[in-house]
Amino acid sequence: MILCGFALFCLLAGAFKRLPVYDLFVEGAREGLKTAAGILPSLLVMLGMVKALEESGLWAALCDLAAPVAEKAGVPPVLLPFMLMRPLSGSAALAMLQDIMAVHGPDSREALMAGVMMGSSETVFYTCTVYLAAAGVKKSRHTVPCALLACLAGYAGAVLFCP
Repeated sequence: MILCGFALFCLLAGAFKRLPVYDLFVEGAREGLKTAAGILPSLLVMLGMVKALEESGLWAALCDLAAPVAEKAGVPPVLLPFMLMRPLSGSAALAMLQDIMAVHGPDSREALMAGVMMGSSETVFYTCTVYLAAAGVKKSRHTVPCALLACLAGYAGAVLFCP
């Protein structure tokens, strides 16, 4: 209902200003399709790499390798796959968060930490892939390292402040 109201408002505002509403809509759709076509290759490569990491067993090996260090830092080992996935895919991380809550309970330390990590971090690689490709940026320079550092800060906050 809200969407229909917004569409009607746009039509009326365009008519009031004597703008070619349909032509502007078609032009915007054309530009949107060009943007989607421009970012699709980067997006496919990123998603393919995530799947390759999972299928090859490298994902599990990385988690096993990091488990002793994580435990000493106060991070439950069950959160390691989640922490590695969060910068790559928000929907996969959300599914992992749901699994953590189902297994350990929504009020468990693991679920609280994962929730804080989910809310205080970003899908760095996905976001950078989409926005930098859409803007035509070829060299991201400090963007990805700074964004990953911000994710680590969110993870550290979850470890420090979740009981």
